[in-house]
Amino acid sequence: MSFDGVFTYAMLQELKASLETGRINKIHQPFSNELIFQVRANGVNRKLLISAHPSYARVHFTNEAYDNPAEPPMFCMLLRKHLEGSIIEKVRQHELDRILIIETKGRNEIGDVVEKQLIIEIMGRHSNIVLIDKDKNVIIDSIKHIPISLNRYRTVLPGHPYVLPPEQGKTNPMEATEETVLKKIDFNSGKLSQQLVQAFEGLSPLLANEIVYRAGIANRTSLPKAFVETMKIIETHQFSPSLITSRGKDHFYIMPLEHLDGQTQTFDTISKLLDRYYYGKAERDRVKQQANDLLQFISNEKKKNEKKIKKLEQTLKDAEKAQQYQLYGELLTANMYNIKQGDKEIEVINYYDENGTTVTIALDPQKSPSQNAQSYFQKYQKAKNSVAFVKEQIEKAKEEISYFEGLMQQMESASSKDIAEIREELVEEGYLRNRLGKQQRKNKPQKPVLEHYQSSDGTEILVGKNNKQNEYLTNRLAGRDEIWLHTKDIPGSHVVIRSHTPSEETILEAAHLAAYFSKAKSSSSVPVDYTKVRHVKKPSGSKPGFVIYENQQTVYVTPNEELVLKLRSLK
Repeated sequence: MSFDGVFTYAMLQELKASLETGRINKIHQPFSNELIFQVRANGVNRKLLISAHPSYARVHFTNEAYDNPAEPPMFCMLLRKHLEGSIIEKVRQHELDRILIIETKGRNEIGDVVEKQLIIEIMGRHSNIVLIDKDKNVIIDSIKHIPISLNRYRTVLPGHPYVLPPEQGKTNPMEATEETVLKKIDFNSGKLSQQLVQAFEGLSPLLANEIVYRAGIANRTSLPKAFVETMKIIETHQFSPSLITSRGKDHFYIMPLEHLDGQTQTFDTISKLLDRYYYGKAERDRVKQQANDLLQFISNEKKKNEKKIKKLEQTLKDAEKAQQYQLYGELLTANMYNIKQGDKEIEVINYYDENGTTVTIALDPQKSPSQNAQSYFQKYQKAKNSVAFVKEQIEKAKEEISYFEGLMQQMESASSKDIAEIREELVEEGYLRNRLGKQQRKNKPQKPVLEHYQSSDGTEILVGKNNKQNEYLTNRLAGRDEIWLHTKDIPGSHVVIRSHTPSEETILEAAHLAAYFSKAKSSSSVPVDYTKVRHVKKPSGSKPGFVIYENQQTVYVTPNEELVLKLRSLK
């Protein structure tokens, strides 16, 4: 857990400096558990993200763009009524808990001055955002309602008094001296980091492990000293927001974590760190929930075609016996006089073999000799005719598998809008029924919204993240002499450089985007083809997003998320 009480304290300093005396101009609720406040303070407009997401609860300034629903949720409407136009007088933290309180002053409908508090509880799946009347300490509403049946200690419902989460009776680490640490820790019991977490408020296992690591050989002298020195860094606001990648996993904190081996990236502000760490995480989690049924359907369709190919290949093997069936029919015809009805098999000389070997042919005792011969001729004819058909069906099944593999890759980096377009595509292709009925089909289709990036030299780069976007980008929007890129023989996005003669650096940066938004996202040395748009063709009757191309050149790149974020920020 990185967003502990100490981290919240550090975040508070950033919020106080930029929010206090600011005016709340606009409030949006793009998702069920997340709010965006537009605040103007000190002549600057800022977007404050407040999240009560069960896995990604947090609060920080953001530069990310969020799509708002057509109709704002009820909680958003209530916040607009009570907080829009209000002044943020103070931002504070409750002791060293993960609880931030934004105190506001505004006017009600009749012009009277009223004071409200927005309380942000960052507590994992118990996270919440609560608006209360400061004078009455009564809950006006909350983003999550908690009835007494779920929590006997406190009820979080409109009209109820607001009660803080229960106290844990821990010591404030900012006020601790070396003697305090000595009294709290039993060095004979071991598990020193766990003891620190249990004794001091606001400490996560991540910070406790760092303190123990910085103590070296942790003893009665080194551990208290390391503890106090670490707290001094925090108390004096010597923050160095850091993102540490260790063993394939990302960690963040307000200082570099020496106990984690790996790469460390530092940021100017805590908000920039959190924007980077949470980039796409909450969105992917939401998309996963929204599109779980769609992903399951696509996976099932892919498996269905894989099974179909196995059956068809077995049919093809049987069809390869066509010459054998013809031979059996001819040998039975030549040896008709030797066969009696009721025989189950007959051994005859194979006249087509120079060595004159014998062949044992199975017979149906219910059929006459002539009927047995005709049966083999019929099997021969059926097998012969089925070969071309079976091969054609195998190719079609392979195309289906390739199509669904492409959709699965697109789902990995899809936004909510992308998911809607993928679902719409499956309806148009006849795989899914239209759940919204005829009315939706009558509506004029909207142009797909593409991802915009900018290369280091200022050239615009466009990325399609699903088949609808890919087709619109390649077949309708891109100029014939602009440069088109795609991973070689790997499902991925269409990428277009809006230039006829891009620099080599721009081509490489666009290739990184093509590799990043492909199935080879986690691979190295990914081959990316590029050519002019005029050399890219969509075969008649082919699946959405499928193209063939020629006159291509190939570059090899290793996808780099940092570069992708940089190109995105330049746009």
